[in-house]
Amino acid sequence: MKLRKTIQLAFVASLIASTAPLARATDQGAPYASAGVDYSSGKYGLDTTTTIWDVPLKMGYSGSNWSFGVTLPYLHVSGPGNVIQGVGVVRNTNPQGRGGRGNALIGTPATYLSGTASGMGDAVAEATFHAVENKHAGFAMDITGRIKFGTASADKGLGTGQNDYGAAIDLYKTLGPAWMAFGGVAYTQLGSSTYIQLNNVWSANTGVSYTLGQGNSVGLQLFYQQRPADTGYVRREATLYLSHKINDAWSLHGYLLGGFSDGSPDYGIGMSARASF
Repeated sequence: MKLRKTIQLAFVASLIASTAPLARATDQGAPYASAGVDYSSGKYGLDTTTTIWDVPLKMGYSGSNWSFGVTLPYLHVSGPGNVIQGVGVVRNTNPQGRGGRGNALIGTPATYLSGTASGMGDAVAEATFHAVENKHAGFAMDITGRIKFGTASADKGLGTGQNDYGAAIDLYKTLGPAWMAFGGVAYTQLGSSTYIQLNNVWSANTGVSYTLGQGNSVGLQLFYQQRPADTGYVRREATLYLSHKINDAWSLHGYLLGGFSDGSPDYGIGMSARASF
């Protein structure tokens, strides 16, 4: 298991080193790096609250035709062992429980031991093809492929330990000089393990953004995802965000999230800084 995760991390690291130079050869753009912190809290339909601290580090390349990105997160999770970040509540029969506290399941599927664990989260690599950009019509379309590597420890309850594979199509339409509407659909093949059985899911998002001027913009996004397991719940979330461009190289991003189903956290907050080179 450790050897497999080491190989996966090495592959992700090689993507960081190779994608930007390859893209620059055919598509002039700029590499970037970002760091942030995210916090969420929710009961996910259980009696006990789960809190998650997520510190993601991301490196990538943003060009006119292609964009690439690799995210390496660090997690600190407190709560029942059947709540998995990005998945929600599932039936988890891993005997290690949350942070190796013993049997994860005690009695009914809704009764799990709680614990606290920290460590590397699931690394994510993605590539986006900017398929359409019609400035005259104010319309654009992106096609994205994504791999989530199961680098997070399943024995600590930080992840499923399996890879996920997904694809998405996103559309953008300007509505005058300041407003833009956007939306998209995605399909994700969730990896199942001996302890956690998951279904493939469809998801969708829609929203609007408004340019305030002087490098500032605000937006609202609504998100929906099918339930990932027979014992899980759908995700329904709304995110209000603010972006501030300090200069040509630096930008800041902050958000507030509200969950409206047992598949989502009750609330979340986060911020990040991004630098282009």
